[in-house]
Amino acid sequence: MVLTSRSGRRLLAVAASAALAASLAACGGDDPATSEEETAGETGEGGTSEGSGGSLVFAGSGDPVILDGAYVSDGESIRPIRQMFETLVTTEAGGTDIVPLLATEWAASDDGLVWTFSLQDGVTFHDGTEFNAEAVCFNFDRWYNFTGIQQAPSVSYYYSTVFGGFATNEDPALPVSLYSSCEATDEATAVITLSKASSTFLSALSLPAFSMASPTALEEFGADEVSGTGEAPAFDGSFGYTNPVGSGPFKFESWEQGDRLTLVRNEEYWGDKALLDELIFTPISEGPARLQALQAGEIDGYDTVDPADLGTIEGDDQLQLLYRPAFNVGYLGMNSSLPPLDNPDIRKAVAYAIDKQNILTTLYPEGAQAAINFMPPDLWGWTDTVEAYEYDPEMAKQLIADSGVTDLTVEFWYPTDVSRPYMPDPEGNFTLMAENLEAVGFTVVPKSAPWNPDYLDANQVGTQQMYLLGWTGDFSDPDNFLGTFFQTEQPQWGFSEQAIFDKLDEAEAEPDEAAREALYVEANELIADFVPGVPYVHTDPAIAFRAGIEGYEPSPVNNEDFATVSIPSE
Repeated sequence: MVLTSRSGRRLLAVAASAALAASLAACGGDDPATSEEETAGETGEGGTSEGSGGSLVFAGSGDPVILDGAYVSDGESIRPIRQMFETLVTTEAGGTDIVPLLATEWAASDDGLVWTFSLQDGVTFHDGTEFNAEAVCFNFDRWYNFTGIQQAPSVSYYYSTVFGGFATNEDPALPVSLYSSCEATDEATAVITLSKASSTFLSALSLPAFSMASPTALEEFGADEVSGTGEAPAFDGSFGYTNPVGSGPFKFESWEQGDRLTLVRNEEYWGDKALLDELIFTPISEGPARLQALQAGEIDGYDTVDPADLGTIEGDDQLQLLYRPAFNVGYLGMNSSLPPLDNPDIRKAVAYAIDKQNILTTLYPEGAQAAINFMPPDLWGWTDTVEAYEYDPEMAKQLIADSGVTDLTVEFWYPTDVSRPYMPDPEGNFTLMAENLEAVGFTVVPKSAPWNPDYLDANQVGTQQMYLLGWTGDFSDPDNFLGTFFQTEQPQWGFSEQAIFDKLDEAEAEPDEAAREALYVEANELIADFVPGVPYVHTDPAIAFRAGIEGYEPSPVNNEDFATVSIPSE
């Protein structure tokens, strides 16, 4: 039995702060004002009248893919989706514990198959549609009944990862869906039945992929009109581009792709209303350009600060740095269905050839840790009993000689026009790793593509032989790392290792946490022995703001709430 007490949306108290002088937003050069009585006002792109919440401009490294959580797995899409949409449960501010959101409490049957959710009352979607148990079931049944291209893992990534199959699996390799049914027993009670017990089901519901959207808007604006291919899906409806309708503290205003996505405060929000009047997300692909925009007052904050810029920001009293707790992994992936990476000795040779410490010292800020598991060391189930593959080029050469493989040509992919928390300089990582590989006998063929959509799509369909990628955890469970990567056969990894699949299935179904931890240790050992890739770094990413902005609490799972953010008045 799992039961929580009733509580509302968890919001941070926003303390009063010293406000900045008017010229700070324009040029970042004057001393801040000292009045503690001033509240929010104009900033960045120009705020609103005195006494209002004003406008905040925040830069990411790229545009969202689409504003429909069911179809995305990237951070640039997830950030604005979290502001407009809400899930049944969420993670606590600044942490990973699961707390109520649209569900006020929940209970699981003794066999773990039936979950009963009591729902928040008085909630409406941005279009006026009522949020109730029927809306919950509509959303779950929508995902469950995906067809055609919607079933491709590259399109419905999180649903595929968490629930596996669909109402009608069009690929016979897909498993039976974890989700079985949903019943609205009354307006405020949704009962979800699973096909098997899952220890991660509740935590997974905090993912934006499982956001509650207005059934009216989903149907009216063609959310399920998807064509194209898994490598190049085409979202033909307008829901995810111009009509995303959730229940969150911000609602959609406009999106000029490549320039700005504008959200405004939801004045009808059921909980504590957002402090800002307007929230603008803008894409700036290069880290130095983001810093320059912040220094010039063109933006108010940005994510994924380049390590080389940390000292500059720390030394500027008109700027500030915040850090997310380390909850990620950067890795060199290998498609083990493609020669020569189908040979285990060659994969191990790659692992021994990579000088992780040199990469960290050269390209990452102080505090970055070398990785040996595909999950962060603070997460239970991590273990140092795996082979760490310490840098050993002579061992790499010996393994190559023992393998008998003579053609060591590999295509090595890295993304352009992006920086990620685990990979602030993708080309720099590629350059150092390529040098390592060529030093032991590989011939490296460089391949690059823009992050969105080319790079991510090519990765999801398995056309990349060797590639740089990473992951920031969505919730505090090993399944969100190991299960996401390796619980089922996936094109980007190109292997079908049943022992790994079975171990991760067993770990997910085990209700006892101590027993689960032991199973994940065993899974880590199996994975390290197989070498599907080389985990090499964990980082604590930095976020930059101009001084005086408050209420932004970094989250280890990137679940950051802009509704609590305030800006200094002019």
